[in-house]
Amino acid sequence: MIHSILNFVSIVAGVVFLFGAAIFVHEFGHFWVARRRGMKVEAFAIGFGPKIFSWTRDGIEYSVRWIPAGGFVKLPQMVTSSAIEGEKKEDVPPAPPFSKMLVAVAGPVMNVIFAFCVATLIYYVGLPVPVNPSIIGYVDPASPEGKMGIQKGDRIIAVAGKPVKSWEDVMESTVLALTNTLPVTIRHEEGAGVEGQTQTYMLKAETNNLLELKTFNLDPQDHLIVKEVMAGQPAETAKIKVNDEVVGFAGIPISSQQQFINLIQKRGGQQTPVVIMRDGKRLTLNVTPTTDPTTKKSRVGIMFSLGKDVYYIEHPTPWAQVQDDLDQMYKTITALVHSRESGVKASDLSGPVGIFGLLAVQWNTDYRLALKFLVMLNINLAILNLLPIPVLDGGHIMMAIIERVRRRPLGVRFVEYTTTAFAVLLISFMLYVTFFDITKRVPLFRMMFNRETQIEQVEKPATPPATPYPPQ
Repeated sequence: MIHSILNFVSIVAGVVFLFGAAIFVHEFGHFWVARRRGMKVEAFAIGFGPKIFSWTRDGIEYSVRWIPAGGFVKLPQMVTSSAIEGEKKEDVPPAPPFSKMLVAVAGPVMNVIFAFCVATLIYYVGLPVPVNPSIIGYVDPASPEGKMGIQKGDRIIAVAGKPVKSWEDVMESTVLALTNTLPVTIRHEEGAGVEGQTQTYMLKAETNNLLELKTFNLDPQDHLIVKEVMAGQPAETAKIKVNDEVVGFAGIPISSQQQFINLIQKRGGQQTPVVIMRDGKRLTLNVTPTTDPTTKKSRVGIMFSLGKDVYYIEHPTPWAQVQDDLDQMYKTITALVHSRESGVKASDLSGPVGIFGLLAVQWNTDYRLALKFLVMLNINLAILNLLPIPVLDGGHIMMAIIERVRRRPLGVRFVEYTTTAFAVLLISFMLYVTFFDITKRVPLFRMMFNRETQIEQVEKPATPPATPYPPQ
């Protein structure tokens, strides 16, 4: 109990620290350049809401606030929240447009610099990469994929002509594709006379999962680790224990939880051999599934963990890490722009709740994964803040450029009304994505928290031999 509480506290503290660091460097960039340019600074705050503590120095109020989901610098010579909220402020001389541009761009620049600093740290300490080869688990022979000849043990080596090495690669290529029917290149690893043969199939991806994102009707190979044996159920009678791995049932090798469930339904009331791995030894036990007279479904009384992840350690260069994040961002934006073709919608984006949740999951797994997420977060903050939208840094830059071209400031009311309108739109959008964070992604985060992980130095998996792909 005490260990769980301490783990929870450490996760919360780690998430707040990392997210707060991203906000701090952004706001510090604005603050530092504003001071260097001689602009008036009224306040510098980390967080929103009521103050935890504050102090004043050189006419500037510094504060730390209770909601660690942002921060701000009050710059009366630029349109800030004080103008939006209608606070009365003393008259201050206008700042030159060039100074405004420098102050606005300083925040995103600091995020980029911080991202490279964190990426450099990752380069030296190493980045855990999951060993999750794109090997297919159970395939129902009656399914369209099974009738095509795809079978358990086959390896996916390309999706839409792009090579893939892991199920994460398969998922990314499928979700962000601009169509739901994709050419998938598969290497047959077993089967009479087909070992090593490669074939490309046109597979249809469908949206039928928790996140409402399109995926293929193919499962990865699972390791079915027993998490709980229910009292009084057949599994307990058969002396199946927690941490056993189910590898066979009714004489059939088991590669996925769904396959195991399907086989149990066919063996209600029948004594059936179940093969398990326990402490490195292979054991065969006998279990008799019971059938619920109401639902007509059979069960043995086992709950499985989501599996155990094993990682190897890479040392990607800082630029390679940032380039990867830029590529990911480009693909996501492209999928959003072509939402009708890709199926990716605005509701699939994450707000503060989703960001906090993902960061917490990564921190709970390994601090280096959280650092990698922090690199991505800072790159995204930098680019999104440079969009030419009032209330964002890009909006300030755009207005400063217009002011310089016109040789006179934009009307105060126009600027304040425009900024307020876009602030309302931005807040509404954040509430919109937060709703889906809570309803769609929080349950997934809970499942991910229960996933066992094993971060260890293992040999990097061999890359499958290159295969010439037919033109798509």
